[in-house]
Amino acid sequence: MGDEMFITVVAAIAAGLSFAAFAFPFLQKSDKKERTRSIIEKRRQDLYQLSREGGHKIIKDDSVSARDNMAMFYRFQRLAGSMGEKARDKMLQAGIRNPKAHMRFLILRALLPFVFLGLCSLYLSAVPEDKQQSDLMQLAILFGSALFGFKLPDILIKNIIIKRQEEINMSFPDALDMMLICVQGGIGLEQTVQRVAEEVADQSEILSEELGILCAEMAMLNDRRKALQDFARRVGSGAGKSFSTSLIQAEQYGTSVSQAMRVMSDELRDMRMATAEQKAASLPPKLTVPMIVFFLPVLFVIILGPASIQVSAMKGG
Repeated sequence: MGDEMFITVVAAIAAGLSFAAFAFPFLQKSDKKERTRSIIEKRRQDLYQLSREGGHKIIKDDSVSARDNMAMFYRFQRLAGSMGEKARDKMLQAGIRNPKAHMRFLILRALLPFVFLGLCSLYLSAVPEDKQQSDLMQLAILFGSALFGFKLPDILIKNIIIKRQEEINMSFPDALDMMLICVQGGIGLEQTVQRVAEEVADQSEILSEELGILCAEMAMLNDRRKALQDFARRVGSGAGKSFSTSLIQAEQYGTSVSQAMRVMSDELRDMRMATAEQKAASLPPKLTVPMIVFFLPVLFVIILGPASIQVSAMKGG
């Protein structure tokens, strides 16, 4: 194969890959909407099955609300107390809906300190005697490893929660505008949430999933307030929680839902703009250290390099 043929083949492959990368997101749009519809339908089937059996059967895999998994782990909750309640809330906010997730999380937090402590003890015992640290330093290392093992699951889950909340807060004002248009057009709240959940799937899969579950619970549960409270509990904080609180208050006091959505949309957009301005203001201090470490040495070399070469050439001459 000649050089020209090789270049032609490589260019053709690169063009094909570029076209595939461009077209792949558009091909996934229908898949995302179908996934949202399947989540809504699955949640409705679970709630319908639960209502038929009088609430005695607990959903196994995709439990969302606190009521779904309370009966299965009632004894465990009595043993764990508020710690188990907080762990369950964290699992829901991280998008982990398995009813056994919070129990596994607590067990992992209890076992990991001993695992890290054992590994650290093996490492310290393998160090030669002439290089060993003092007893106080070894004790501090063992304590630090145990503390790290205890905090590691909480750190990982907290990072997942923060990322989910940031994505929801960024996408929720646009979703709220679509809800406002649908409500003002005379569409019911359940149908509005379902339509927005399908439309927002391309922008945020997390928000689409949460809204789809909210739609299913609002349609199947008799208490709309309970569905909104469960939505706020899953989201955790930010725009979703404000949305649930505003709708609960609007339903409780008989105020206009569209007016509450309009005010809340303006507030969320102002909050998003304030967050963007805050990040922009914090950018110069963050760039100071990289500029000092990476840019200034190169700049000095570029400026002083020719002069130093000329000086050395003159001294050599």
